[in-house]
Amino acid sequence: MITVASYNIRKGIGTDRRRRPDRTLDVLHELRADVVALQEADRRFGARQSAIPSEMLIARGDYRAVPFDIRPGGIGWHGNAILLRPSVELLDFEPIVIPSIEPRGAVLAELRVNGAMLRVVGMHLDLSGLWRRKQVRAILAHVRARRHAMPTVMMGDLNEWSLHGGCIRDFLADHRIAATGRSYHSRRPLGCLDRIITTHDLHIVACGVHHSERARMASDHLPIWARLTATG
Repeated sequence: MITVASYNIRKGIGTDRRRRPDRTLDVLHELRADVVALQEADRRFGARQSAIPSEMLIARGDYRAVPFDIRPGGIGWHGNAILLRPSVELLDFEPIVIPSIEPRGAVLAELRVNGAMLRVVGMHLDLSGLWRRKQVRAILAHVRARRHAMPTVMMGDLNEWSLHGGCIRDFLADHRIAATGRSYHSRRPLGCLDRIITTHDLHIVACGVHHSERARMASDHLPIWARLTATG
């Protein structure tokens, strides 16, 4: 069994407008996922430092960041980061360049989790529906071009309000969409903006939105999660 999660942490700023990365880490501790994809994981301006100071992440010890960003204090790429439990083995990783009119990106990591191979893609897509579809197609093409086939989970903030239309249609032929539920806004969830999507060689055992008082305060998005097993 592998547990994955996706969380737009809003640069560590909570619904009380306070920047509290310690609160974000508390929510991650509640999740207890093997792999977490983060969005808005760095500050937007200046040196674009990580919203979670790397020394704080290391000191807590629950997770380590895939080293997409080699800048001092950086943990992600264009705001996207992937965090791993200490037991997860990192085999390969790379950023994915996607077409955009504003700073957007995606990240990919290939892992061994509990003895199973798993490819993870984290993403944060555009507010424009046209650009979202272009970005999804670019991500899917990039994954198909990888040297080895591998069970794959893609997750992140898709900014897609439609349950079945828009960029979701581009996933439907070859993927499953986890029915996690509404994750935005954290105070009154109305939209399923955050999604977990898997290839058909993964079985979604359970999935959902993580509700807790900390999560309702820590960001304007609630984390989503899924427990997966290989179908083979």
